[in-house]
Amino acid sequence: MRERIWQLHLFLKRHSFYALAFGSILTLGLLAARIVRYDRLSLVFLVWNLALAWIPYVASLWAVASQRRRPQAWWLLLPAGALWLLFFPNALYLVTDLVHLRERPPVPLWYDIGLLATFVLNGCWLAVVSLHHMQELVRRRAGALVSWLFVLAASGLSGLGVYMGRVLRWNSWDVLIEPRAVLADAIGPLLNPRGHVSPLALSAVFTAVLLICYAMYLAAYHGGRMQEDR
Repeated sequence: MRERIWQLHLFLKRHSFYALAFGSILTLGLLAARIVRYDRLSLVFLVWNLALAWIPYVASLWAVASQRRRPQAWWLLLPAGALWLLFFPNALYLVTDLVHLRERPPVPLWYDIGLLATFVLNGCWLAVVSLHHMQELVRRRAGALVSWLFVLAASGLSGLGVYMGRVLRWNSWDVLIEPRAVLADAIGPLLNPRGHVSPLALSAVFTAVLLICYAMYLAAYHGGRMQEDR
């Protein structure tokens, strides 16, 4: 039993769980302090958005664990991969919650700036860490080139998902409830780009945001690995 717990600890540590959990706990603490000090529930919905952002990260851990248990059974990655892709835009979606930044007396504006910034950072880190997990799985199966094509495709779909969530107000689970309507709204801008300049621009901007965050994450990740190898 102790050995299993220790192995789980090493697995979670190796995949950044503790750092991400600490970031989320600290963020929730800031929100709780806001509620207690100022008796304001105006931003409590961010807790739900943060919870949704955790789903792709947990799905990526599921995928990694499945691959380790049965390395040759690639089909076992499909449920975790589908769940990851379905909820992946929710992590980046937290960036758009900056639209809720405004003065809400008696809460100081600077406090809400810091609070929203922590939610945004949590979302970005949950996104890039889970993306790295999934890219590594693809790289081991199909090589480096395909893994980078996967990153570009997933980032583009995430940017499109942010548009569909923020502007069209679709949720991830609506793919299962109203698949035809969701698919029509997703494909529409791609089939008629001239008539959907704004949606495509929004999607492109958030795709770029994700790729920039991912590049910075990889720089820090590989920099740390190089230090460990010395």
